[in-house]
Amino acid sequence: MKIIDISWPISPDMTSYKDRHVVSIEPTKTFDADGAREAKLTLGSHTGTHIDSPSHFLARGDTVDRIPLEQLVGPCIVIDMTEIDGAITADDLDDYEIEEGDIVLLKTKNSRCNPTEPFDTNFVYLDHSGAQYLAERGVAAVGIDYLGIERDQPGHETHKTLMLADIAIIEGLRLAHAHEGEYILFCLPLALPGFDAAPARAILIDED
Repeated sequence: MKIIDISWPISPDMTSYKDRHVVSIEPTKTFDADGAREAKLTLGSHTGTHIDSPSHFLARGDTVDRIPLEQLVGPCIVIDMTEIDGAITADDLDDYEIEEGDIVLLKTKNSRCNPTEPFDTNFVYLDHSGAQYLAERGVAAVGIDYLGIERDQPGHETHKTLMLADIAIIEGLRLAHAHEGEYILFCLPLALPGFDAAPARAILIDED
């Protein structure tokens, strides 16, 4: 069994969405002064690897604590989309056997980015047709390896299509070390009642 950490490392200089740096770390105890180490961590709900809840874009959408954890833990498939520039469409996904209840992780050239690079406005994303394709197949969750699953969509069609279909959205994965294939995913958001999103630690279990 092999464990692959696919979480975005959190630090003050990490990549942040559109360079909105919201992470700060303030030491509150030092070993020299207090004989112990403690720190205060400040971060946004969409920092690094995180789960979007429907309430992020839907007026009456559920908050992140209402997303069933069963949608974020279990067998998953990593799909290699590293040859794609720009949008992942329904036609791109149609080459794969995606079934109801699947957890689908989209590995793109985004994973080649250093986790502290400036935000890349040209990141690879899932377009509306791709989101509709996954909704029609009834997948449990979809994840992507950048800090947003959509790009330049004023109406947020990708997000809303997935949210209205009760598909959990995982953003900010790091999939460079995960080959295409089947794994077991564990992606657990922080227990934050009433929040629009929550940072998460995500790992893949390779049983081969």
